[in-house]
Amino acid sequence: MSVTPGDLLGAAAGIEVRIMDLSGGNGAEPVEVVRGFSSLAHANAFARRRVRDSVELCRAPGMDADAVRDAWFAFGEDAVVEGAAEGAWQSAAELAAFVAQPAPDAEERNWRILDPRDLAPEDDDDDDDDDEDADEGGDEGGADNSGDDGEEPAR
Repeated sequence: MSVTPGDLLGAAAGIEVRIMDLSGGNGAEPVEVVRGFSSLAHANAFARRRVRDSVELCRAPGMDADAVRDAWFAFGEDAVVEGAAEGAWQSAAELAAFVAQPAPDAEERNWRILDPRDLAPEDDDDDDDDDEDADEGGDEGGADNSGDDGEEPAR
């Protein structure tokens, strides 16, 4: 079976990313399972960035690649793309490059922007209720009563 563009970019039914705690604190079970990806490419990009971020969180100043790798295996998180017969990203393919060089920019680590749980459309009714609650009982004059205006209080 070969991977077609439709497999990578089409609907991602059954695709999930399992976040594994490499410290073993959760045994063989994932610490979380992320679903709702729009495509296999979306899941792959999320998993790649999640692992890249985890590697960088394990990196301390002055560590060589071996030390970073050892720290990641001891304390990091792996992201396993499941539900695709072929074409799923695997951390083993890029781990050596990740530990050898720090991420060139923050975008390389930003998995949160790809998190499908944050991409879900919000219910319009909930937004209206929150706005109404914020308006009720508020200060009608618009004065800032927070007390943090940058000036010292009068003595």
